[in-house]
Amino acid sequence: MLHDIDVFNTFLAAMAAVAVVVYVALHFVNAGYGMMYNRRWGLSVGNRTGWVLMEAPVFIAMCLLWWASDRRWEPVPVIIFAMFQLHYFQRSFIFPFLIKGRNRMPLTIIAMGMAFNVLNAVMQGGWIFYLSPGGMYGIHWLLSPQFIVGTIIFFIGMAINIHSDSIIRHLRRPGDTRHYIPRGGMFKYVSSANYFGEFVEWTGFAILTWSWAGAVFALWTFANLAPRANQIHKRYSREFGDEFTRLKLHRIIPFIY
Repeated sequence: MLHDIDVFNTFLAAMAAVAVVVYVALHFVNAGYGMMYNRRWGLSVGNRTGWVLMEAPVFIAMCLLWWASDRRWEPVPVIIFAMFQLHYFQRSFIFPFLIKGRNRMPLTIIAMGMAFNVLNAVMQGGWIFYLSPGGMYGIHWLLSPQFIVGTIIFFIGMAINIHSDSIIRHLRRPGDTRHYIPRGGMFKYVSSANYFGEFVEWTGFAILTWSWAGAVFALWTFANLAPRANQIHKRYSREFGDEFTRLKLHRIIPFIY
């Protein structure tokens, strides 16, 4: 696959089609982790362990794809690789250890997340290090409008994501198990600001790589997070009633959805 562009494009098309199916399915099935944790999903582990197990494979797989590539020391692919890995280093090895509380994550969810993450490493690493046209990511790419605009969007999204996660972590005092409406930052506009930040981040990545692989990942991010944002929005409406609805928040995209 990593040496045949036609096979790779078929793979991307299949991944895009599956993303659409996932988007529809998640409107009817609650992914049982975090606020939506449900024992019916089967065996589970602690959230910290679960996040490491789910997110670390993409970090490791990208390292292997980078090391096996003849392009591994080309400056621009290395910069793009470092940006991708920055997110997943934070998500795999920092974020889990900041989590408070003792929530659990089903092994089923972890396994599905691991599978997607490895496939996503193949999408992004395959394009960046193996199948992108020779010379596309030359040093001139750093001055291209795509790279400049995409990089700005990428880091804005990352900042929103990390800041929003911090707001959520500090909603409760030690020993408190109540739910609270997140406030501040982009939570002024959407009820799932952390998801908005992640979607912005990977939209920026799609732009800065100017690739179908990046676009499919951005599509997957929305397909996975938008239905969950909708479920969280509905739960807040049920749980907090007028206190929440009078805020007139959107779900994941400010002023739109």
